[in-house]
Amino acid sequence: MIRIAVLAWTIALLPPAFGVAQTATAAQALQTATPAPGASVPAQSSAPQAAPSLSPVETASPLAPSVPGGSGQPPAALDPFIWLEDPNSPRALAWVRAQNAKSLAILERDPHYALFYAQALKLVEAKDRIPVPEFMGGNVFNFWQDAHHVRGIWRETTLTSYRSAAPRWTTVLDVDALAKSEHANWVWKGADCRWPRDDRCLVSLSDGGEDATTVREFDIATRRFVPGGFFLPHGKQDVSWFSDDALLVSREWKAGELTTSGYPFIVERVTRGRPLAAATEVFRGKRSDVDVAPYLLRDGQGDKCVLIDRGVSFFNSDYYVMAPGGLRRLNMPEKAGPEALVANRLIVRLNENWNAGGDRFRQGSLVSLDLRAATADPQHLKPRLVYAPGPREALQEVSATKSRLLVTILYNVRGRALAFAPAPGGGWTREALALPDYATVSVVDANLHGDDAFLSLSGFLTPPSLTLADAVRGTPVTVKTLPARFDASKDVVEQRQARSTDGTLIPYFIVHPKHMRYDGSNPTILNAYGGFQISSTPFYGSVLGKLWLDRSEVFVLANIRGGGEFGPAWHEAGLKTHRQIVYDDFAAVAKDLIRRKITSPRRLGIQGGSNGGLLMGVEFTQHPELFNAVDIQVPLLDMLRYEKIAAGASWVGEYGSVSNPKERAFLAKISPYNNLRRGVQYPMPFVWTTTKDDRVGPGHARKFAAKMAALGIPYLFYEVIEGGHGSGANLPEIAKTNALEFTYFTRQLME
Repeated sequence: MIRIAVLAWTIALLPPAFGVAQTATAAQALQTATPAPGASVPAQSSAPQAAPSLSPVETASPLAPSVPGGSGQPPAALDPFIWLEDPNSPRALAWVRAQNAKSLAILERDPHYALFYAQALKLVEAKDRIPVPEFMGGNVFNFWQDAHHVRGIWRETTLTSYRSAAPRWTTVLDVDALAKSEHANWVWKGADCRWPRDDRCLVSLSDGGEDATTVREFDIATRRFVPGGFFLPHGKQDVSWFSDDALLVSREWKAGELTTSGYPFIVERVTRGRPLAAATEVFRGKRSDVDVAPYLLRDGQGDKCVLIDRGVSFFNSDYYVMAPGGLRRLNMPEKAGPEALVANRLIVRLNENWNAGGDRFRQGSLVSLDLRAATADPQHLKPRLVYAPGPREALQEVSATKSRLLVTILYNVRGRALAFAPAPGGGWTREALALPDYATVSVVDANLHGDDAFLSLSGFLTPPSLTLADAVRGTPVTVKTLPARFDASKDVVEQRQARSTDGTLIPYFIVHPKHMRYDGSNPTILNAYGGFQISSTPFYGSVLGKLWLDRSEVFVLANIRGGGEFGPAWHEAGLKTHRQIVYDDFAAVAKDLIRRKITSPRRLGIQGGSNGGLLMGVEFTQHPELFNAVDIQVPLLDMLRYEKIAAGASWVGEYGSVSNPKERAFLAKISPYNNLRRGVQYPMPFVWTTTKDDRVGPGHARKFAAKMAALGIPYLFYEVIEGGHGSGANLPEIAKTNALEFTYFTRQLME
């Protein structure tokens, strides 16, 4: 499904190149019509007891009663901090500036900060990073940021040159120069080029990093935007090429034409040379939908499939295919979605069981449909099995080359890559690519003009490498490897298990010194995400390694339920009113670390972003005795109002709704904002967000901090003015956020 498709190197909280950030998974940045709240970024953590080493940041605000039982739309009398939900109000921004000044006065003056910032900046701006490649027009394209290109450049080279030690790049578009010339705050959001020539591209640019974009047609040959070409003004929108001279676009065509989640639900055909007002409606969903988005799948033989994804909920969709007689609905389960096209066969991922054509296909499988037969009779589909997961296996990514289907899977949270070839009669043959074990494997890009694909391989202690794989011959060749960013020779990685409250064994990775003392004295950061079927897998964190592991400290990554490490059932175990088990899983891992005397509450910190930030908030309020540092990144925290803030209404399928009495009661029970209490000895948290986050919104973090201040609870708060749903819009901003986090962890856990 388009809402939960993930790409391995474009994580919302990650810089745009290999080996830069410390993320908890290699597949969490959602390039989707309605993204999940986001992915976690391993960096630091939080905890309770021991005398706090940081001075509290306070704000003088009265606190009216906080009633967990309201309608979800409390008046200001019941929620005195509701005014902080407005991202750009002068009053709210004045509050943010005051909070930033207080927190930065503590953290930036710490003796560790200057070194941490210098080290982080050097790492994120390093010129020997691996440029993330994209096949296009017979060449390799890359978007690059460094000290001289703060906003970034889009550039190209030949495949032969790219494989060399020093590729010769040609700049296609300089975003810094563009922003300067147009007096704009442009942030690159990608390009979609028309197939098969890849000569004209729809370039998406964001104001400061938010999800909303402006889309403009760009000519690769002239290196210029096309005069009089396609132009879609600022807004949350999805666009796909329909033909050389027509687009399919979903956007807010008239004021108010958005779903309750804030996304478009009307698709129209835009024709070259005609104004947007003359666009022709193609499909209309409902305001109650999450979103409606068009997209195009192509194969190496020139076939194409035009689809409309009507998101009934975040995880449920109806799909309509463009057939000779017009759009027709594919009779598939709502938790199934087309992901690729190979040899005119439509590849469909199943997140629920499907009985069709006399066969039963299990959730977590891949099936294929003959596209001609499916468009001719979409009511009576006859799927063929491509892949079914074995024990401890989970499907991850799906990509296509000219004649092969590339699939990555997890086996006990370890990466594998498989190549499938169409066989006579509608079947498929399978071959495993020869790749190292114990690595996270992600498809960086697959070539529809050929059968080669770039794969990334990485591990906690293994610098990322880029492999060029021939999907037909199965002969991967390493073409680039990131230089080591820290000394990993003294460390080791282990995989252990903790028993949760219902008896389920929860695996977790632990990175620690070979000669670690089992006396509870080890400063430890525990990270997890636990939602949206997103898997947390081993990664190489340059900043994490340099600023934390190099100092003989410990890092832990927990594979709690809610994620996708063991398929759809692992995710579904923590949906809605069952979500407490996700939080129990995390606490079980923390307790296991303490029981084994790897660490202690005094030395244990936790960290997570977005949905992982909600996880941090829940652990902060439910188990303050377990931790001494809590790093809460771009979080959801007010779960009684999350549906009213930014894109929150789109995640009802994950969290439930206050309109449902049973779900509302559960949300009131776990909502961090509503469960803060005076007189409880909490650890001092570091809560940070961004003004430009139009996905989760900065209101959650702001209100949480304001309420802590009113209750007399020590805390640190920081808000990045730019950056969207992430840690910054450019590399210096990202380095600063990282340095602040590690300074916080050092003070809380090591001093």
